[in-house]
Amino acid sequence: MSLDISIVRQQFPSLNRPAIFLDNPGGTQIARQSLDRINHYLLECNANHEGAFATSIASDAVLDEAHQAMADFYNAASANEIVFGANMTTLTLHFSRSISRNWSPGDEIVVTRLDHDANVTPWILAAQDRGCKITWVDFDVEDGTLKLNDLQKALERKPRFLAIGYASNALGTINPLAQIIQMAHNAGALVYVDAVQYAAHGPIDVQKLDCDFLVSSAYKFFGTHSGILYGKQHLLEELFAYKVRPASNDLPFKFETGTQNHEGIAGVLGAVEYFEWLGKEFGSEYTTQLAAEGYSGRKLELKKAMTALHAYELELSQALLSALQSIPGLVIYGQTDADKLDERVATFSFRLKDMAPRKIAEKLNEHGIYVWDGNYYAINVSERLGVEDKGGMVRVGAVHYNTLNEIQKLREALLLISKE
Repeated sequence: MSLDISIVRQQFPSLNRPAIFLDNPGGTQIARQSLDRINHYLLECNANHEGAFATSIASDAVLDEAHQAMADFYNAASANEIVFGANMTTLTLHFSRSISRNWSPGDEIVVTRLDHDANVTPWILAAQDRGCKITWVDFDVEDGTLKLNDLQKALERKPRFLAIGYASNALGTINPLAQIIQMAHNAGALVYVDAVQYAAHGPIDVQKLDCDFLVSSAYKFFGTHSGILYGKQHLLEELFAYKVRPASNDLPFKFETGTQNHEGIAGVLGAVEYFEWLGKEFGSEYTTQLAAEGYSGRKLELKKAMTALHAYELELSQALLSALQSIPGLVIYGQTDADKLDERVATFSFRLKDMAPRKIAEKLNEHGIYVWDGNYYAINVSERLGVEDKGGMVRVGAVHYNTLNEIQKLREALLLISKE
């Protein structure tokens, strides 16, 4: 373990309460650095955009810094490639209108049954508006992995567009994204990546991935309720923006419609600064390797942070898998091969005997353990697994501020519940 978890947890004021947060796939607790940025913004530079006075100038400086910070987090080539919005869903609905504007009747788009609905329905609606065909790619119900052979067959039809998730918010599966993107580009398709579930768990490098668009939400990686989209600059420049006339035609502002959630964006900057602190504090063993790969400055510290926490989360995944497998009558959905835990994030969904997932979540709450139940908006997953009409599944998800002791307490609580 390269992380000192006691020091890490000190950065999260909410963790002081007597609770075990395993609801992280639905939203993480906020880092102190993010809170500090919010407070500083609201107290010192709370103003609207592009004014001639001090607080507006200071506000614009914070927003510019946040764009650059997220460019570093994604390893984008330019801050102009970063667009802020309300959340991933709203940004995707917004961009689906712009991207599909050039689609024609008969064009094909590809979506998957493994994705969160926010990376499915916006594209289906856009396709319906433009008279396009939808092609679905299935996943293996046994291990939760995307069927790459089915994807290849879909791409042989030369679709215009592929929407794909980085990691499943229901089953934890990490898709082989670099391979998938190359497959799609070879077929002439643009690729839109939902990285919401992955962003808290490992490093993102949009230049190495060569994705066309990638989007996440900061409340899933220790920040605020704000969405952040990356798009290749030439694509953002070419796309038509649905905006009001006084709004700028320059990037990234032509897509940042209306007055943004400035304090929320400041909080995103703080979340990135938390990762930067984490890299400096605990990532020294990765410095030589990552510097040799070309990372420097804040980008280097961020990659060190994400590499360090990813290594620790493998331990959490192992502990979660072992704990859940020890519960009589518990069925885990998704990858359960202990040798393939690096192919998933520490998010596990399960059912216990014939008990309603909601009831299990309520009983865990009585033990001070917070988890989600239902379909988590990954409705195609729960339908495909045949559990949608049974209340879905229980979902537990660890991040790097969780501890092995907390997972042991989850196991003890589930053992008691299984005996009722």
